[in-house]
Amino acid sequence: MSGCGSGCGDGSGGPMSEGRELVEFVLQAHGGAISKTPIPNGGLETKCQGCGEAFTLVNFVGQCPKCKGVHAVSPPRCEDQANIQYAGDEFKLAENW
Repeated sequence: MSGCGSGCGDGSGGPMSEGRELVEFVLQAHGGAISKTPIPNGGLETKCQGCGEAFTLVNFVGQCPKCKGVHAVSPPRCEDQANIQYAGDEFKLAENW
């Protein structure tokens, strides 16, 4: 996969990646700044792809309030909840995130 075009990546992953690869890409994009940026229009309603709990993904990276499953969407694809990607059951954010 290619980078986002702004030189922010290390050559792996990109805004069209899927699963954990996309989550890791968004966490690292632009020095991590994108991950905590709010999604336009108040976020995306979704269900956790790990436990099924309904929640709103407010920022480009977020956690399920029930199981802490990590989800992300990239800015070019943030208009549709179907583009939200799940990092997997074992993936955890750093405690200081």
